[in-house]
Amino acid sequence: MRTVSLRPGEESIRLGQLLKLVDAVPTGAQVKDVLLTGTILVNGEPEDRRGRQVRRGDVVSIEGVEDVHVG
Repeated sequence: MRTVSLRPGEESIRLGQLLKLVDAVPTGAQVKDVLLTGTILVNGEPEDRRGRQVRRGDVVSIEGVEDVHVG
């Protein structure tokens, strides 16, 4: 499992930003397409909102990519 650390003072990161950060999608324009496939889970629940706030302790599962823990 890969860990992505938030910057000091940050409480969350948008899911779309996280997906770009971990190279799960090559461009921001493709984030919505990936989310609509239903292959993204946040804490085991399907998620299709790129603006979803992912917080410390959350785990994002991406089909075909190593799970990401937000720390």
